[in-house]
Amino acid sequence: MRAKPPIDCDPFWKTLDIAVSKSASRARLAEIIRKRSFGRGEITLASGRKSDFYFNLKPTMLDPEGATLLAELTYEALRDDPFDFIGGLEMGAVPLAGAIAQISWIKGHPIAAFFVRKKPKEHGAKLAVEGLAKGESLQGKRVVIVEDVTTTGGSAMKAVEAVREAGGDVGLVLTMVDREEGANETFAQAGLPFRSLYRAAEFL
Repeated sequence: MRAKPPIDCDPFWKTLDIAVSKSASRARLAEIIRKRSFGRGEITLASGRKSDFYFNLKPTMLDPEGATLLAELTYEALRDDPFDFIGGLEMGAVPLAGAIAQISWIKGHPIAAFFVRKKPKEHGAKLAVEGLAKGESLQGKRVVIVEDVTTTGGSAMKAVEAVREAGGDVGLVLTMVDREEGANETFAQAGLPFRSLYRAAEFL
């Protein structure tokens, strides 16, 4: 009687290891955000709304561990989608897009980065979209818009409009933290998929 071949459990354990690693990374990043980027106190948001809590993600995006975890988790969220470019409105999207572009190269699935100026430069090439080489274009490219913190979605929509004007196809808006104050509705009306790594409720 022929012996049955052994059952290969490697794919299961590899999948489990990835899931555990991702869960641990997400929990650790939440700790960093809570420590470095979350606060209480009345402030006025970019949307003009008042709030008694805030997220300033720059101290997390510029922290070595925080930057690495943000890039890794964002890359994992995007790796199964065929995006050519990642970028968004200055300044919040700049460190994110750069870090994600770097890790995407290391992982063997390169996604190029760019950023959109709030106002085009009044000198030189007077560009709205920055980071593209001479002769390079977003025309016909699949693009993901990235943002650090999203409230109503208005800031990200400025980047969406700039990319569309440049001929790019925006396939997703991805934010690190969704304040849950209207962004879902904004992007739904624009026909855009929207995802977030975290929701504000996770920190309140």
